[in-house]
Amino acid sequence: MSGSSYCARAHVQRTFELLTSVLPSQLKEKPQVILLAGGRTPFRNDTDRELPFRQESNFYYLSGCSVPGSFLLALYQPEHTSASARLNVKLYIPEIEVADLMWSVPPPTIEEAKQLFDITDIAYSSELQSAIELLLQSYPEAVFHTLPRNSPLFPTLSEDYMATIVTSATHTATDAYLLSSLHKTRLIKDENEVMMLRRANDISSRAHETVMRVLGNAVHGKTLQGKSAGIDRPLLPGEWLIEKEAEAEAIFVASCRREGAVHQAYLPIVAASRRAATLHYCCNDREFTWGPVKSHDHLNHGALAHGPAPERQLEPQVLLIDAGCEWDCYSADITRTMPVGNGGKFTEKGKQIYSLVLEMQQKSMKTLRPGVHWDTIQLLCHQILVEGFLYLGLFKGSKDEILRSGISSAFFPHGVGHSLGMDVHDVPSASKPVNNTTISEDKVGHPSFYTYLRLRLPLAEGMVVTVEPGIYFHEHLLKAVEDSEYVNHNLLEGYRKMGGVRIEDDILITADGCENLTKVRSDVEWLESVCSGEI
Repeated sequence: MSGSSYCARAHVQRTFELLTSVLPSQLKEKPQVILLAGGRTPFRNDTDRELPFRQESNFYYLSGCSVPGSFLLALYQPEHTSASARLNVKLYIPEIEVADLMWSVPPPTIEEAKQLFDITDIAYSSELQSAIELLLQSYPEAVFHTLPRNSPLFPTLSEDYMATIVTSATHTATDAYLLSSLHKTRLIKDENEVMMLRRANDISSRAHETVMRVLGNAVHGKTLQGKSAGIDRPLLPGEWLIEKEAEAEAIFVASCRREGAVHQAYLPIVAASRRAATLHYCCNDREFTWGPVKSHDHLNHGALAHGPAPERQLEPQVLLIDAGCEWDCYSADITRTMPVGNGGKFTEKGKQIYSLVLEMQQKSMKTLRPGVHWDTIQLLCHQILVEGFLYLGLFKGSKDEILRSGISSAFFPHGVGHSLGMDVHDVPSASKPVNNTTISEDKVGHPSFYTYLRLRLPLAEGMVVTVEPGIYFHEHLLKAVEDSEYVNHNLLEGYRKMGGVRIEDDILITADGCENLTKVRSDVEWLESVCSGEI
């Protein structure tokens, strides 16, 4: 549950103000009502076993309430002379069921809820029907707004509630305006929201570093296992090794959970070796790649291998972890690509690609400020990639010809980032509007650069975005350029097995630039020092 410091009424006020600004003129001056249902506790199919509950984002934004089975009824009178009387927000929570007390934690009482939530008034859900009827009588011309009612994406409002409204001849009920207004309002974060995004980033940053340090400890045999560990007794957390994607995921999630983060913001992506080329790889079920170690590679300490053969060594590879937790329904979204094998150091080719992706990210972040269009950042990343590949000899020809050809999309196929907030891919209808007048018709580069962009707007103060360039060697994508005259195919063969590299930080747009909310470092020197166990 949120504390009363969450400014829910301010969110309702801003949403109503934006909502009334987009209404048809005949509706603007009428009383406006928002009616929302919160989420209900989900259950595993055909059982009575609860699944983790997470409140629907729009409901939480307007209420700060994470109690399952709650409702919100908010009234806004645009023409009311008294500012204090213009807005009334009422929360309806379920009553305590005595029979359930032995099974689960009860919802708060009315008095407890008044201390928890920034709401005008609070009542029990059983009173909602009569409250709607009273509101209809008191405001006969009120316009009722809901989220899309026939969508599986949102909690369902009872037909009884809607029938009461729809059968009233003088009232209007619509789901055409609220969702888009909420998305536009949520696009800009207030100070309280930034605080929670910062907390989610702090916890997630430490979780990423924890994985790196567990990897590094094993390189020099610093992970000590006691007598009979893993034989007559289970391994304790301090004895854990990371030799599989699942083991890295377990340590990341455990680190977040022990700091109080209940949910991950999305399914963690933990991909080793060639699997790092798959953008949303969520299987996380494969071992790291083992193999003969060449004479010029640093050896891992034998303690890293669970297997009995001391000569069993990890093949040099990357481990890409794209993961972040939530804090009070606000998300972190962080990616780090770290060296595994080779003594915790990148190979020469691995360092080349990693350094190029880091350059793409750092130069992008230096460009971020209000007014800069996100398309500009996307193009900048492709320009840096092409310049880097020309320097490495992977591309041949002129920079301009290569950019016009679009072949860099085979190596960097996705958008450089997206809006971040309560949802990891936040407010899609606002960040990439269907009718978008901000996009230039004479863009430089190739149309494929912009296909998968989730954000296509000029930046504004208060936006929070991810910056996550990447370079990948994916067999499916590379088929599109296998006949390209601009690609040095012989040289490319030596890079294919590394999979991919992505580096992602969460960025707050400020009045004169930006602030990086992500604290875990990504520079090569520090990363190799940690993953090799040197620091």
